[in-house]
Amino acid sequence: MKGLQTIAITALFGLIFSCGTTQSNSSTEKETNMSISNKEKAVALLNSLSTGDQTPISYINPEKYIQHNLAVGDGLAGFGAVVAAAPPGGFKAKVIRAFEDGDFVFTHTEYDFFGPKIGFDVFRFEDGLIVEHWDNLQETATETASGRTQIDGPTASTDLAKTEENKTFIKGFMKDILMGEQPDKITDYVSTEEYAQHNPGVKDGLAGLGEAIEALAKTGMPMEYHKNHFVLGEGNFVLTGSEGKFMNKAVAFYDLFRIENGKIVEHWDTIEEIPARSEWKNENGKF
Repeated sequence: MKGLQTIAITALFGLIFSCGTTQSNSSTEKETNMSISNKEKAVALLNSLSTGDQTPISYINPEKYIQHNLAVGDGLAGFGAVVAAAPPGGFKAKVIRAFEDGDFVFTHTEYDFFGPKIGFDVFRFEDGLIVEHWDNLQETATETASGRTQIDGPTASTDLAKTEENKTFIKGFMKDILMGEQPDKITDYVSTEEYAQHNPGVKDGLAGLGEAIEALAKTGMPMEYHKNHFVLGEGNFVLTGSEGKFMNKAVAFYDLFRIENGKIVEHWDTIEEIPARSEWKNENGKF
């Protein structure tokens, strides 16, 4: 974002809070909000970090914006403070994937946000406006075990009629495999023929996954999933948000799965440490 664009957005937030209203009160913007999908609004908001476009700010409800990024203050003021604190050159965001599930939109984005990062964002909408936001960010890896990047691969969903079926399938995978109830059932869930891995520390295939799990166990720092908080999907893509432990630290796991012929064939994720309560800038919790 160029310097003038940053100044313009900062000025916009000043107008928002000095007047107590936003431009979304105008009939023109209300009509715009009705004419585009929630998915398009979420993508536009994220991309505006790069473009400086002020319009997407009107997609946020100025009276109700619940923030779950614990490094950001609550409400629209918290969002504005982050934008105003952009370093020289500003932030950059490029949405790679975007999906919609009822009132929720979830995205997979390449960021330059206080350094290169990969992130998942989840937005909840009410009456066409964003009222709640969750995310999970991880630093971009320069090398990966599989040779894949953290974001490449298919981007468009298919099998939309199977959304609920696929979400139920992934709930089973979470319970049986990631939470360890029936780990011997892994081939019921993960394809033995094709399993593309985008976690930077894990190789492709079931063998690569097993190797990574074994290596963590040997160090005495196994990856532990303690609780799943949400499962969202669109067709053959399903995103989960969970909390647990990684490298002996409390973390949030966001996992995106692609499903084909009833099996998981591709996986992307981000793992982010959950800060100590004393460091939170809002009281809404990570989930």
